[in-house]
Amino acid sequence: MNAVANNNNLPWTREEFEEKLRTKGQGYHIHHPIHVAMYEGKLSKEQLQCWVANRFYYQIGIPQKDAAILSNCPDKEIRKEWIVRITDHDGVGDAVGGIEAWIQLGQAVGLSREDVTSLKLVSPGVKFAVDAYINFARQRPWQESVCSSLTELFAPHIHQQRISSWPTVYPWIKEDGLVYFKKRLTEARRDVEQGLSVTLDYFGKSREMQQRALDILQFKLDVLWVIADSIMLQCTDVTTDGVPYLRQPVY
Repeated sequence: MNAVANNNNLPWTREEFEEKLRTKGQGYHIHHPIHVAMYEGKLSKEQLQCWVANRFYYQIGIPQKDAAILSNCPDKEIRKEWIVRITDHDGVGDAVGGIEAWIQLGQAVGLSREDVTSLKLVSPGVKFAVDAYINFARQRPWQESVCSSLTELFAPHIHQQRISSWPTVYPWIKEDGLVYFKKRLTEARRDVEQGLSVTLDYFGKSREMQQRALDILQFKLDVLWVIADSIMLQCTDVTTDGVPYLRQPVY
């Protein structure tokens, strides 16, 4: 009995640990109803615009999250690799970064630059979830924040899904608006290598730490799911006793 208990407390092998992290992809927001409907071409133009406008708040939060990781990380070699994530989103010189590419996506679906960048269309739930993620990165050890970024493990599939399906199911979207997804196909795969290596090395020392890593990754999955929940509420016709749901008044 004691031998069984001891075995249950031993750390998983590196391969087993990685597989458990990857299995978390079953809860990735690609499975959320709004993303399923998006893939199937069932969103209206207004609903897709709502999604793009809200997700911009997440896009502008990514480099803030990565800057927080850098500020907490004393390892020069890690910083030298990680800093590329900020320039990927902010851009360098004349090169278009992810934030600008997302604004172009907004324009491709019929929004103006001001519609996107003013954040006037962003729901309170999206703001709360993204801010919680940034605050996690600011307050927790940098290795935990790196682990929270591992939803990148599952991102290339969702980007490819949009590149493949949108021209067919949403032919009215200008193709140059898909630049963001094409950029992230290669960037996300590169980022995964570093984030996964740090996580496997740092959290692989004990079963307790490995479970902590799984919990952290679940937190990030929850953040993305709540974002999708909030967007779906905002862009879906919901009524209570015949009264339509309205966005929070802003004065």
